[in-house]
Amino acid sequence: QDFLACNAPIKQLYNLGVEIEENSELDLFAAFNEHANDPRIPEVIADMEKELGEGNKMPGILPKLAQYELTLLDWMEAHKGSREYVVFANKCWPSFQTQFGFVPCYVNSRLVSRGIPVSCEVDIYGALSEYIGTCVSKDAVTLLDINNSVPRDMYDSEIKDKFNYTLKDTFMGFHCGNTPACKLSFKNMKNQMIMARSLEPNQEPNITRGTLEGDIIPGEITFFRLQSNADAELTAYVAEGEVLPVATRSFGSIGIFAIPEMGRFYRHVLIEGRYPHHGAVAFGHFGKDITNVFNYLGVKEVGFNQPKGMLYKTENPFK
Repeated sequence: QDFLACNAPIKQLYNLGVEIEENSELDLFAAFNEHANDPRIPEVIADMEKELGEGNKMPGILPKLAQYELTLLDWMEAHKGSREYVVFANKCWPSFQTQFGFVPCYVNSRLVSRGIPVSCEVDIYGALSEYIGTCVSKDAVTLLDINNSVPRDMYDSEIKDKFNYTLKDTFMGFHCGNTPACKLSFKNMKNQMIMARSLEPNQEPNITRGTLEGDIIPGEITFFRLQSNADAELTAYVAEGEVLPVATRSFGSIGIFAIPEMGRFYRHVLIEGRYPHHGAVAFGHFGKDITNVFNYLGVKEVGFNQPKGMLYKTENPFK
């Protein structure tokens, strides 16, 4: 009921000059079926094989993924009308797997690497945020869950005394497999483990195949989001940090992120501002430019990770 990623008011999109076309999953499924035996599928499969290299662990799913990629690209051309740029905010689970027969993450990652962001879980403002990051950075971006902590034993063994961050400065940026291959330290075509437990337990993965797994490359990042709150007011946040060169020992598209004073930022901006659990990631420090964009768009207050000693409005000054 309170999933603002897909249920946020869309009035501000029109105010920003963004046109939104809403379609059902059934429309997409019909278009996908119409692309069966498309003569371009072998060419797309070959390109996927080249990109995946030794990470092509589940080659049998590539024909369906190629068919889906062509479906989205053709849909974009047929529906964009007078618009020049298109992004997608698509459904990706749980009925997607049972009906389409795969997970769309890898295809989403391939489109975002071409400047066509495809957000997870119908996250409309997430897709727009990714597009802003693409324009500012002139590079691929990603969209990640931000509500996963770094285990203390991992912090103690791999981060403490090696990097100038507390445990609360760190978090796991994660999604099933939507981050472009060019932003992963290694890449493997896999299946979605969580979905497999409920949809096809105790058997060889089939309908849950299609995720691109790997640790996100270490280096500077900017973590940000543009959002409309329940009162249809534009809100936004920006924070600069880095992905640490530490193995995650986990699955999906994932990295260990570090942002100074992340714990306070999470409490007083992300939670208090009722932001969704998705954050957009640009690869590099672009805080100044993204903040300027948000100011140009009329965001009244842009949240940021305030340094130690600089209190948030609702932060208790007493320890």
